[in-house]
Amino acid sequence: MENRTDVSQFVLVGLTSDPALQIPLFVTFLIIYMVTLAGNLGMVLLILLDSRLHTPMYFFLGNLSLVDFCYSSAVTPKVMAGLLMGDKVISYHACAAQVFFFSGFATVENYLLASMAYDRYAAVCKPLHYTTTMTTNVCSWMILGSYVISFLNASIHTGDTFSLSFCRSNVVHHFFCEIPSVLVLSCSDRRTTELILLYVITFNIFLALLVICISYTFIFITVLKMDSALGHRKAMSTCASHLTAVSIFYGTVIFMYLQPSTAHSDTDKIASVFYTTVIPMLNPVVYSLRNKEVKSAFLNLKSAIILWMRKTALGFWF
Repeated sequence: MENRTDVSQFVLVGLTSDPALQIPLFVTFLIIYMVTLAGNLGMVLLILLDSRLHTPMYFFLGNLSLVDFCYSSAVTPKVMAGLLMGDKVISYHACAAQVFFFSGFATVENYLLASMAYDRYAAVCKPLHYTTTMTTNVCSWMILGSYVISFLNASIHTGDTFSLSFCRSNVVHHFFCEIPSVLVLSCSDRRTTELILLYVITFNIFLALLVICISYTFIFITVLKMDSALGHRKAMSTCASHLTAVSIFYGTVIFMYLQPSTAHSDTDKIASVFYTTVIPMLNPVVYSLRNKEVKSAFLNLKSAIILWMRKTALGFWF
């Protein structure tokens, strides 16, 4: 389809126009992003370095951490630049790239959470067959499928959105290029594009939620049949972190996207801040707080680093 746009760049309204709030918000976003960077890349590094974490659960968790870092990085640096330097202009192609990468990685997270729910089902309900069910090949195909499906979806959404004509305004009433906020600027008939967006996102969310709900239904049934209180606690502790991440992620996504475009308002910025910056920061914390294996791996890595630094210092002096 021919692109008839007369717009070469967009202007992001941002989070606030109050100069007194811009520096405090910049500092807040900087801290959140640094914690996100350290937490997620640290988790990936920890999983790669510790052989005890080379299991399906941590394979999925490592990919989840990588995805969290990537989709936060698609948004947060531009937000910080706008707050610090007032740089609210984004080119047409950069806006399209931001839509593509953000929607792609966010959809990958959607399917990774479903894959992790199935992994927990296999671990709790079929423990004797777990190693033969969740093989390296099976896990790899699940991860690869999540990426392929998600970026095909992102291609469809980005192509549909930026094939429209933008000739009315170039002011995006948001702090980043999000599809609903860009669509309202189009002077083309956008009903078909909005319906495709709604149907595809609804399908993605509810397919993943269906897998999660079915998996946890079987998990809860299995847990209720257990005679051992220790077994109850162990089974639930392996699922608690995942359930927390699922609740936070899907609560904000459903609030944002499963409503008509006319219903979007400035209050959506709060939800957007939450799932673009806060959720990627929280996930490593959620998965490590109650996880003894991650804590143990971190302490071992810390001890190894301290030992290496001491040996290096001794070698320097002697």
